[in-house]
Amino acid sequence: MKLFGYKPPFTAWVGLAIIAIFIFVAIFADFIAPYGEAESVGQTWDDPSFANWLGTDNIGRDLLSRLIYGARMTIGVALVTTILSFFIGITTGFMAAVGGPVIDQILSRLVDVILSIPLLIFALIILSVFGSSITTLVLTLAILDSTRVFRLARAVATNLAVMEYVEAARLRGEGLWWIMRREILPNALPPMISEFGLRFCFNFLFVASLSFLGLGIQPPFADWGGMVRDNGKAISFGIPAPLWPAIAIATMTVGVNLVVDWILSINSRPSGASAEM
Repeated sequence: MKLFGYKPPFTAWVGLAIIAIFIFVAIFADFIAPYGEAESVGQTWDDPSFANWLGTDNIGRDLLSRLIYGARMTIGVALVTTILSFFIGITTGFMAAVGGPVIDQILSRLVDVILSIPLLIFALIILSVFGSSITTLVLTLAILDSTRVFRLARAVATNLAVMEYVEAARLRGEGLWWIMRREILPNALPPMISEFGLRFCFNFLFVASLSFLGLGIQPPFADWGGMVRDNGKAISFGIPAPLWPAIAIATMTVGVNLVVDWILSINSRPSGASAEM
């Protein structure tokens, strides 16, 4: 089997398998989880048993069930955030590249102002003021992350905007949106797909980090970063409760990076290279 016209190496298959498993778990969490997301089924930090395969958490909830529901929330929020940030970043980046020097200067200086403030501090300020609802969290992270997407999209589109087929489209009288959608976007897809995987990893880890700090996904929703925070003290007693969500975070990150490495290797190959590599 070939993807993108190239045969994936073993590492890419491992990454695809990891991503597929986590996505399956996230989609069918309601059918897979043995208990409810916030259901208390035992005492604090009970040992693993047939009833609770990974034991219980700090208030007696089943850890396995929380992990399963946490996949849906953590991955889902990161994915929606990344999609929205790419929509904003690609649209504004392409507009800056083909819309003329005035639009380019306005958008670029606005992005420079946002980038001058450390991302974590900016996010903490916004979430502290407006609250940590899922909508606020997604919008905040998407807008802040779109500045990184903007810079890449603008750089790629700037190189494409001087190509002959774009100039021909302008001479035909095609509008700005038509040129962006039909001429720039299809030719900018390879690097943007690679960047999507990298930005997803960043947003995934950033959501988990904010939840660990108490400003991300809020209870009663389960998420992996919050689970590490809630069960952190268990390590002092030799209880591995916080290790399970930490392992899940690391595994998902490694899986996505394995696939991204494969896509990057495809994009870096010279044209005409063998697809069997």
